[in-house]
Amino acid sequence: MKTAIVGGGPAGLYFAILMKKHRPEAEVTVYERNRADDTFGFGVVFSDATLDNFERYDRPSYERITREFAYWDDIAIHFKGTEHRIGGNGFCGCSRRTLLLILQDRAAELGVKLHYEAEVDDEALFADADLVVVADGINSRFRERYADHFQPEVDLRPNKFAWMGSTRPLDAFTFIFQETEWGPFIAHAYQYEANRSTWVFETDPETFERAGLGHMSEAESAALMEKVFGWFLGGHKVLTNRSIWRNFPMIRNKRWVRGNMVLLGDAKASAHFSIGSGTKLAMEDAIALYEAFRRDPSVDGALALYETGRREEVEKTQHAADVSLVWFEHVARFWDFDPVQFSFGVMTRSKAITYDNLRLRAPDFVAEVDRMFAKQVRKAGFDVPVDRPAAPMFQPLRLRDMVLANRVVMSPMDMYSAVDGVPGDWHLVHYGSRATGGAGLVFTEMTCVSPEARITLGCTGMWNDEQEAAWKRIVDFVHTHSAAKICLQLGHAGRKGATKLMWEGIDRPLEEGAWDICSASPIPYFPDSQVPREVTREDMDRIKAQFVAAAERGERAGFDMLELHCAHGYLLASFISPLTNRRTDEYGGSLENRLRFPLEVFDAMREVWPAHKPMSVRISATDWAEGGTTGDDSVAIARAFAEHGVDLVDVSTGQTVREARPIYGRMFQTPFADQVRNEARVATMCVGNITTADQVNTILAAGRADLVALGRPHLVDPFFAMKAAAWYGAGDIHCPPQYLPGKDQIFRNSVRDRQDFEDLKIRARPKTRAELKMEAGETSLAAE
Repeated sequence: MKTAIVGGGPAGLYFAILMKKHRPEAEVTVYERNRADDTFGFGVVFSDATLDNFERYDRPSYERITREFAYWDDIAIHFKGTEHRIGGNGFCGCSRRTLLLILQDRAAELGVKLHYEAEVDDEALFADADLVVVADGINSRFRERYADHFQPEVDLRPNKFAWMGSTRPLDAFTFIFQETEWGPFIAHAYQYEANRSTWVFETDPETFERAGLGHMSEAESAALMEKVFGWFLGGHKVLTNRSIWRNFPMIRNKRWVRGNMVLLGDAKASAHFSIGSGTKLAMEDAIALYEAFRRDPSVDGALALYETGRREEVEKTQHAADVSLVWFEHVARFWDFDPVQFSFGVMTRSKAITYDNLRLRAPDFVAEVDRMFAKQVRKAGFDVPVDRPAAPMFQPLRLRDMVLANRVVMSPMDMYSAVDGVPGDWHLVHYGSRATGGAGLVFTEMTCVSPEARITLGCTGMWNDEQEAAWKRIVDFVHTHSAAKICLQLGHAGRKGATKLMWEGIDRPLEEGAWDICSASPIPYFPDSQVPREVTREDMDRIKAQFVAAAERGERAGFDMLELHCAHGYLLASFISPLTNRRTDEYGGSLENRLRFPLEVFDAMREVWPAHKPMSVRISATDWAEGGTTGDDSVAIARAFAEHGVDLVDVSTGQTVREARPIYGRMFQTPFADQVRNEARVATMCVGNITTADQVNTILAAGRADLVALGRPHLVDPFFAMKAAAWYGAGDIHCPPQYLPGKDQIFRNSVRDRQDFEDLKIRARPKTRAELKMEAGETSLAAE
């Protein structure tokens, strides 16, 4: 097979090495436009796991690489005069030039043909190739030439960055967050060889402009960075090598393959430098393409396997990089955080590292995080221990006069099991068991304020005495047998009403027995759904009165808290989203106008709801659709409700229009709760694919939300909170006396189970190369 590789970077060279080893008789040629010893940038960084891959696939190049690498175990975070060091990370750095020379030598040794200073615009140069690998980087000319086929998407991120270097030696992967007269600057720095370190400087576009960097030469901008970070550089110089300030391009391609042509590395997909995965991603692309040829020797078959098999892993890495880069883009949100909390946020920003695995690696740091969180709770007026504090999820929270014993919330989840709006025995068991299971706060499902406000015939209601009495029975059970508080969520289905039960066809219209529905504008949910009637001013007055009456019933039933549902495309949400509100009166147009009716309803409810009891609002922070509400809009929405007296914003997303395209993943809605909390400065509750106590603690400790709601985990495990309390040793959690023997047993067992689990994890964790190198050095010294 004849293979032509366009681009002599790490991706192209590593694939050439692997393929030539696999097929020694094959002709493999690399075309590189630069000279052999040209390189731009300074160092590259890999994790120990990546080096393990290299060892498996080509030991000779691996051995040369590892001889040249600088190793370190710690991440050091400098913020507001403090340094926090977190160990057990296992990183290594190498000069990019050294890496390229090693790969070039290995490729030549195997018989790969290497052509430098080769402009390959003319495809006739490799017209007879069986395989063409396009590995010509972020600015790939071949990707752009065939853009109609590959369909690249380039998201040019707002922050500015420049890749520089220094003679300053470093013993850790170092983040420095520096306040200046112009705004914040960030340094991402690591050593890659003796007396040489990579420094990536980053700042937001406003700070960039105020500092005048757009008008500076390369040398002038380096001098400014030397001044800004001079206290740390200690007289060491900042070095440049085509160190131009630019915006990072997040690159994705709908297709990776065109005939016998395939994209590799940055030409195919880029990953932000904040997770150090650009070169890793490129070289692992090469491994994946090579593996595809091992499984199917034909070009067509192998390329199909590569694209289908590799895409998921690339998208996971890019998602982690996206989450990480957004954290850095919005670092100003966290600038007033306690340095310990700030550092914890840095470590957990991409969701790859969490509270529990960080506790295994850096127990002293996580203990400091727990103390920091407990101190914040003490400042809020609670007499909680600080020396041996409970984990963040088991710290109390006050909303007005309502005190929650812990931060675990059972999310509102429709049961579709009511008869004529009346909650029955199913609901008593459902809510009662979760309350006795230890959750600090239990939400009802969306409870409808009138018969025509229902989503389905199985929805609960709060418009008559029978419903009120049934809810009071549930509330009384919760208050009598648990320490949980219970919140009544009130809503109106709007255009999503008169639909089938979830298990019969969610959001699908009833085939018979439907009732009239209304919305902000006469837009059906599905093309074949019932067309809603546009709400009139008279309708608004009637619906507002229904919400008020339901709130009054909720107070008589004894609920501790009230939530207004303004999310998921239901009636009030249909006013807020521009996708569902096409009105031309004072209730349409600007966001201020679209909020007018939801705020009227909230104000009317707040007026009759006792002043000492809290109220929350559920919002869809984004519609996940072009032209819909965005994260920035959600901040404005939250601020508006806060000005009207809301105590908590329950941050969900989407379900507004059918064409929405959510980006799912672990804790996928948490960034929106984070944005609302730390920009609108209002307490938030997050929800959405949160499944473990570890994730709950991670979110809370990082200051991303004040409460964490779990839905599906509570469906299958009513005692989720009790089990988590046993795991973390939070013995103060309330337990009904009938269940105390069970609590005693699980707490006893969890001490041993957790110790065994952690011991197993620690034993199973391979030592990092930095640790092994340190041990080898200590052994040598002992021998001497």
